[in-house]
Amino acid sequence: MAHFAQLKNNIVTKVIVVSDKDTADEHGVEKEDIGIVFCSNLLGGTWKQTSYNDRIRKNYAGVGYTYDEILDAFVPPKPFASWLLDTDKAQWKAPIDMPVDDKKYAWNEETTSWIELV
Repeated sequence: MAHFAQLKNNIVTKVIVVSDKDTADEHGVEKEDIGIVFCSNLLGGTWKQTSYNDRIRKNYAGVGYTYDEILDAFVPPKPFASWLLDTDKAQWKAPIDMPVDDKKYAWNEETTSWIELV
């Protein structure tokens, strides 16, 4: 099974599962372009393949994710205005690393710092 994300203005609007037979060439080799044509013919629109194990486009696409053409990656929605994009992982990262200990923390956007949860 292959997974494909439908895009509108590079925002993921839908993710579907496509049978291997609908993404494979005459030799049974899976090819993204064949899957894209299948999805476009079936539902219209623009499509990109995604993967649960993150081997395609860094992250599994979810509705509301953005497809970044430069990174060729699906980027999740930005959780806080102050967070920065780690382009190697296509993941958002706090501007300050969370403390590493046995305590639990939450991000406080107002103070742009981690606060310990009690």
